[in-house]
Amino acid sequence: MWLHVKRDAPAAPSGVPGAAPAGRPAVLSGHRPRVGLICLVAAAAYAAIGLVKLATYRASTVDLVIVDQAVRNYAAFRPPYVPVMGAWHDRGLDYLQLADHFSPVYALLAPFYWVHDGPESLIVAQALLLAAAVPFVWLYTRRVLGTAPAYLVAVAFALSGPLAQAASFDAHEAMFVPLLSAIMIERYQAGKTLPAFLAMFALLLVKEDMGLMVIGFGGYLFWIGDRLRGVCCALVGLGGLMAARGAIIPMLGGDTRDTWAYGHFGADLPGALLGMARDPLATLLLPFSDEAKVDTLFLLAWPTLLLCLLSPLTLVALPLVLERMLSDRHLWWQSDFHYNAFIVVVLFCAGVDGLARLLRRLGRGEDRSLRLTWAVAVAAVALTLVPRFGLDQLYHRDFYRGDPVKTAAAAAAVAKIPSGVTVEAANSLGPALTGRTTVLLWTGRPNGADWVVADTSRWEFPFGGPEEQLAQVDLLLSEGYAKVFERDGYVVLHRS
Repeated sequence: MWLHVKRDAPAAPSGVPGAAPAGRPAVLSGHRPRVGLICLVAAAAYAAIGLVKLATYRASTVDLVIVDQAVRNYAAFRPPYVPVMGAWHDRGLDYLQLADHFSPVYALLAPFYWVHDGPESLIVAQALLLAAAVPFVWLYTRRVLGTAPAYLVAVAFALSGPLAQAASFDAHEAMFVPLLSAIMIERYQAGKTLPAFLAMFALLLVKEDMGLMVIGFGGYLFWIGDRLRGVCCALVGLGGLMAARGAIIPMLGGDTRDTWAYGHFGADLPGALLGMARDPLATLLLPFSDEAKVDTLFLLAWPTLLLCLLSPLTLVALPLVLERMLSDRHLWWQSDFHYNAFIVVVLFCAGVDGLARLLRRLGRGEDRSLRLTWAVAVAAVALTLVPRFGLDQLYHRDFYRGDPVKTAAAAAAVAKIPSGVTVEAANSLGPALTGRTTVLLWTGRPNGADWVVADTSRWEFPFGGPEEQLAQVDLLLSEGYAKVFERDGYVVLHRS
């Protein structure tokens, strides 16, 4: 679609900043190989991170095996059962992924499993989806700032920490959001409202809380003067949020209390809202109450030199940011996982729009040198942040080797598990077994599996430490399991 757009394309809806003025011809097809090369290199880098970690036993059952089990079932035209989460929640091995998180969009990945049935397909698909957002960020920036800044911002976006962390931490529903949010924002800016709103509706199929982003998009439209559509979008987002959390997940056997992280405000949503209203000042300060929160908030805004804060587009990201920062879950506050990938496109586009607004306010709206200077600075900031996030691994030789002794021992332990069985596997070993067994997470709570493959030498989620893992192995031995393999901390147990 972006390959043949012209600079004199239809203008954006009234009130949309950065709409392309008429009479500026220049077919974009000549930029296709350059933008395509950025996408290709980015996808290769993202895929390399995930594939190397999988091959060297540094991927994890939570969440790679969860997604693998769901997509494998979709590929076989079965309901998306996720036994690993069913056992975790003690709800049976026929537990549906849709009852855990409402992510029917995973069904779109089934064709990848028809080519290769294994978690490698998820890693490659995720890399392609993350990189596919680049052309839309390029288009948006070119329309607002020009061609040279567009390339610099596109490269900065491809290098960004949120995408690197999403690629580095298994596979998640977040893989779909950069592309869909980029289509939603860029196509709306271009005046192509149908694909924009189709992408918006598709976001509701990614995760049960994506209605928050749709509500934010409605707030943005209302702010810029597209008020009827803004109100409609906000209502659609609210409806999607309530339907997924209040009806669909409970109907399918899930429990929304699994992800309720606001007990410090109240036991449920009405109670939490009432708790916030009782002490509004404390609620306003809560997103800045921890060093990890402040660090994450700064790392979200700094890649655009804080100019994203000058754009109403930031409203699109605000509900998802507050969802995390108002919670009581420390992991949600971090920038080291995949959570920032949900909003990275929004903030980059907001930075572009924020610069344009600032220059217009200063009477320098047509100053190309200032636009280029900002884009160069953004690209430079992106490079300085590379060592902070997952892409840093790619230029270290040790990343590709891992720990050769542990890798060899892990491979030997995994080879002892017969195909077709149910196995409780240590968090780092499950991805190597999920293609030929039914993997459950080894947690120390018995699930009745005849096979257990454990790691007693390094910490494995969800245990407190190696000592606890070793004690659990001893307990299993006392309960009738026999040790059939032991090497470099890896232990395989079997119960006849």
